[in-house]
Amino acid sequence: MKKEQFVCPYTVYETVDELPPADAELMRKAHEATRNSYAPYSKFNVGAAVRLANGQIVTGNNVENAAYPSGLCAERVAMFAAMAQYPGVPFEALAVTAHSSTKRIAEPVAPCGGCRQVMVEAEQLSKRPLRVMCQGEEGPIMVFDGIESLMPFLFLDKFLN
Repeated sequence: MKKEQFVCPYTVYETVDELPPADAELMRKAHEATRNSYAPYSKFNVGAAVRLANGQIVTGNNVENAAYPSGLCAERVAMFAAMAQYPGVPFEALAVTAHSSTKRIAEPVAPCGGCRQVMVEAEQLSKRPLRVMCQGEEGPIMVFDGIESLMPFLFLDKFLN
């Protein structure tokens, strides 16, 4: 038996203003997207923004439904909307943030496993690393320079072929 360890590299920025200008704009768009969230059950409003290689930014927000799990996460809403509106245009970066009316969220909010798997596919289609930025409603921002840093041991399409 051999025990091994995976290291998850990421960078932490203390404020949005420390981010490179294009990333700061993307994070601000994600924060704005939380205002469109429909989260009457969890009160956990999530916003996401995707920057494409053509410079376009597409936002998304979470949408809940009383018949769980019929809702959809903000990250997937943004990514699917980007794929529908700009087919074939590579993804460069994705920002995600959250706001709650019941508690203060001062630490980075990470995407769920389903959203991470969609990010894997988007990164494969783009043929370039997807930069992923996570923040709460305030506080530090975690930046991952590729989905493998956020989700090790990827499930890839090559396993299906």
